[in-house]
Amino acid sequence: MFPFMLITSLFFMWGFAHSLLDILNKHFQESLHLTKAQSGAVQTAAYGAYFIMAIPAGIIARKFGYKAGIVVGLLLFAIGAFWFVPAVGIGTFGAFLLGLLVLFSGLTFLETVANPYTTVLGAPESAARRINLAQTFNALGWICGPLIGSLLIFGSSENSNAALMLPYVGLGVLVLLVLLMFLFVKLPEVKEESPQTSSGVEKPLIRQRHFVLAVIAQFLYVAAQTGIGSFFINYSVEIKDLQITTMEAGIWLALGGMSLFAIGRFCGSLLMKKIKAETLLGSFALMNTLLMLIVISCHNVWGFGALIVNYLFMSIMFPSIFALGIKGLGEQTKTASSVLVLTIVGGAIASPLMGYIGENNMNYGFILPLFCFLFIAFFGFWGSKSGK
Repeated sequence: MFPFMLITSLFFMWGFAHSLLDILNKHFQESLHLTKAQSGAVQTAAYGAYFIMAIPAGIIARKFGYKAGIVVGLLLFAIGAFWFVPAVGIGTFGAFLLGLLVLFSGLTFLETVANPYTTVLGAPESAARRINLAQTFNALGWICGPLIGSLLIFGSSENSNAALMLPYVGLGVLVLLVLLMFLFVKLPEVKEESPQTSSGVEKPLIRQRHFVLAVIAQFLYVAAQTGIGSFFINYSVEIKDLQITTMEAGIWLALGGMSLFAIGRFCGSLLMKKIKAETLLGSFALMNTLLMLIVISCHNVWGFGALIVNYLFMSIMFPSIFALGIKGLGEQTKTASSVLVLTIVGGAIASPLMGYIGENNMNYGFILPLFCFLFIAFFGFWGSKSGK
């Protein structure tokens, strides 16, 4: 039980760091006078780290075990967080992007290890439910990130980059404390069971249909989630009827969208006791497709409400796609995990593209996540069947 609870602390910090990106995106638009497409480089640097480090993280996890991967990840995470102090002194956009690249390189290790480790810490049939429960703590981080970030960054009397130091130094200190716990606590090294095949030989990953489709679905999900989070504030402040500030929009994101995200994670893990994970995933993806139609066609209070409710249905997607994608892969689980984590690079592509499409009318940018959710619905209902 204690290893499971310790792993949940990683999910919390993961959510906190990711949600701060949504605040950074808007902050740099204002402090450095960037366009929406240019500010998308925040997500490009962060999610590009997954493309660079996912395979090395998988190699280290396979060779040295889960704990080694976690320790390396936490060290890189702390270095990237503390880099924001000299980055403020340097004052260039590139300096901050370098810090994000290092920080998210650490997160790549943590996700490559923590997600599959959670799925194998118990019965295989409850893996999707277990990872959704663990990632409820991830959702709590998603709430705290924009809430604290909005108050400390947008609430600053001067719109300067110095306001970035406090949240990132605080995060770095928290990471070091968790690192000390992992250094002195013994984690069980769980061995994955090999799948039973008619030939007695595991099929290569490229021939595992459900895994290949999960890779595509995860890429598109991260693209959708990242794009929506990156431009939630832009979409909100551009609604004339609302007349809210960037700080107020950030608080709405935290207490509205991210709170529903956390509720969805918790309720989703309970619903999976009665409903198959793939059915619930497909149903939620269809709901988000409809909500995106409202967001695009109604750039008003109704669209704003649909954008917030969208977080409720996004909640279970990442862990569910992950669990369904690595189901029955046996000793190939760690390799498959690193490939699935690599797909998070989808977030690096989506934000600049959405910013370009929505430069003049932000609601049009949400066409991209609409198509992403359509494919995820297909994966949930039809593409996630393993062993066929």
